[in-house]
Amino acid sequence: MAYVADKSDSGGEFNRDTKYISTRITADGRDGYPVESGRYRLVVARACPWANRTIIVRRLLGLEDALSIGFCGPTHDEDSWTFDLDPDGVDPVLGIPQLKDAYLKRYPDYDKGITVPAIVDVPTGEVVTNDFPQITLDFSTEWTKYHRDGAPDLYPDRLRDEIDEVAQRVYTEVNNGVYRCGFAGSQDAYEKAYDRLFAALDWLSDRLANQRYLVGETITEADVRLFTTLARFDPVYHGHFKCNRCKLAELPVLWPYARDLFQTPGFGDTIDFVQIKQHYYLVHTDINPTQIVPKGPDLSNWLTTHSRETLGGKPFGDGTPPAPPRQGERVPQAHSA
Repeated sequence: MAYVADKSDSGGEFNRDTKYISTRITADGRDGYPVESGRYRLVVARACPWANRTIIVRRLLGLEDALSIGFCGPTHDEDSWTFDLDPDGVDPVLGIPQLKDAYLKRYPDYDKGITVPAIVDVPTGEVVTNDFPQITLDFSTEWTKYHRDGAPDLYPDRLRDEIDEVAQRVYTEVNNGVYRCGFAGSQDAYEKAYDRLFAALDWLSDRLANQRYLVGETITEADVRLFTTLARFDPVYHGHFKCNRCKLAELPVLWPYARDLFQTPGFGDTIDFVQIKQHYYLVHTDINPTQIVPKGPDLSNWLTTHSRETLGGKPFGDGTPPAPPRQGERVPQAHSA
């Protein structure tokens, strides 16, 4: 996501730049970019929670054949995310070493943060959108022609208002809340951010105490959005961002909920804990000037029994789990729980 234009205000409160490229890829092509199999490339970094959402949704819906994926490395410089993981540091489809190249191809004077996730139009090499909240919703609603058989409905029409309401609070208070703590520029701003974050986590705990998922009886977009923050909480946010009232593993409701999702195909198998820690501890030199990456915590507890199935619900509704990750898209075993 953005790392250049996010700053603290005069009171020390972290403010995220939320002005993204709002062009959409739709079934009718009303913005000039119709949904087409093989035309676009989704560029992500496994380390980034915002990009992680798109990896999960693409996999749950079975869009692998229709939408290729390119992985940036876990770190970036002040200029751009880069394709460090590819031979010679060049994306094999786009033929570029920096994601910035795709941004500048469309907007030569682009002066905002070079963010992931981003979708690039392969024929022109131009970025189409980096509007991460809309990207996953469009995967669910505009790319239906290419959904796999048995794909779950992550954004059911009858629940959209409730999903949007819950997701908005999750975003402002949790997804962005941890950053508000980590990048606070004053003690007062930090303490206010800390209180807001844990008030939201308490609210989520109450909501999930007697229901398996955030909205309805199946996994929805809201669960995807919360999960990527929870997966990073103990490895990064608890210490690096000073979100340390307690660990996720000490929360009696959210910890089993997070493990339930982690053990669901399409969720935990997208999480690369090594890259996650490398990103935060190496890139944020203002917070961690030594760039030392911690060895811990022990993450094998993600695979322990959660018993959330006793609350009912079915993760994929009437659908089915996705197939295992494809060769080339798998998280190395040593990088997972």
